[in-house]
Amino acid sequence: SEEVLGRWLKKQKRDDFIIATKVRFNMGDGPNDLGLSRKHILAGVEASLMRMDTDYIDLYQIHGWDPGTPLEESLQTLDGLVKSGKVRYIGASNLTAWQLQKAVDISRQNGWEPFSALQPLYNLLDRELEWDLVPVCLNEGVGIIPWSPLRGGWLSGKYRRDMQAPPQGTRVDEAGRKGWGEAWDQYANERTWSILDILFEIAEQTEKSPAQVALNWLLQKPGVTAPIIGVRTLKHLEDNLGATGWTLTTEQMQRLNSASERPLYYPHSMIAGFSPPRAR
Repeated sequence: SEEVLGRWLKKQKRDDFIIATKVRFNMGDGPNDLGLSRKHILAGVEASLMRMDTDYIDLYQIHGWDPGTPLEESLQTLDGLVKSGKVRYIGASNLTAWQLQKAVDISRQNGWEPFSALQPLYNLLDRELEWDLVPVCLNEGVGIIPWSPLRGGWLSGKYRRDMQAPPQGTRVDEAGRKGWGEAWDQYANERTWSILDILFEIAEQTEKSPAQVALNWLLQKPGVTAPIIGVRTLKHLEDNLGATGWTLTTEQMQRLNSASERPLYYPHSMIAGFSPPRAR
């Protein structure tokens, strides 16, 4: 994908675009092909720059947490890449709230470049990050750029409660064979069908597609700046882009929120029951 983007980018004005990519946690079987060591990060960024044939990367992200490398080593290396001009901003993906907060605190303490963005799983069906990760991002000024905003097609409009199995060749069908998170047996339940019922109703009200409604809902959530769409056809791309330029009403947002809310677990369930302190 980086090579394809690089060939296209040659014909464009580079500064008109924000290019983001990642250093993967594991890209091979060798001892130097994994982790977030200085060696692996530097090798990763050089390889991406070469594949895209560009002088710099706008947003460079770590793909996950590496328990085998001191966090200070990873963050100092990323800071060095910003200082060298090879990277403009840094981000992270798939971190827990305490991991993100620790990284932010270490960077602040050492005067290093902080994470500007977090790439988490976030959509109408997966809202658990709202309990911890979203508050950290809002408090620390970290933009949220969700991956799988349509959860592998579950929110695209092709799935309805009377279905017994996913259509062959779809992402959900493939997920069942490969053990991916969006597999049929993980989401074919009453909660999902209830959310989809509301999604279809609001799509009809707004004369938008279910995918456009799901993406618009996400665009209106606090902290979200740019959901990462994943399309296979030009038709899908054109439809997804139609999620912008309009907004769901407060009532429509509330209906989707209510249908998709998860029961709180401790300590959030207890905290939610506390009344805010009265001003003295």
